[in-house]
Amino acid sequence: MDKKPDNIVYSEEQGYNASLLPYATNVGAPVIKSDDLVAWKTRGIHNVNKAFENKFAELKLEYQKLMEEYHWNELVYNAKFSFEPVIGETYHMYLGDDGIEFLSLIGPNEWNKEFIGSFKLNSDKKWIVVEIKNSDLF
Repeated sequence: MDKKPDNIVYSEEQGYNASLLPYATNVGAPVIKSDDLVAWKTRGIHNVNKAFENKFAELKLEYQKLMEEYHWNELVYNAKFSFEPVIGETYHMYLGDDGIEFLSLIGPNEWNKEFIGSFKLNSDKKWIVVEIKNSDLF
């Protein structure tokens, strides 16, 4: 039998094929080590999760602001007023004697009504909070 030594690369189909292989085949060749990807993956997962947490916190804060704006706009639009508000003007909301909120041009220092807040109408027809007496309402 034609036996070859262990350090010779020989194949029945291709013959001596050491130069065709994608890895080193002799004793003096550099060592092939697989990279430790666990640490790299762990760092990557940690960084991505941190980015997701930060983005979620930003979105949550933005959502809370949006809901607060919505509630104030709903309160102002449901308030009683007998005039057409002008864009850019500041209006003051009070609680009437009948328990219903109403808008007025009269400032809180000019009369003795229960003041809720001051609002300004912007060009998008959205009420912007200027001043709130009690921020615990929403």
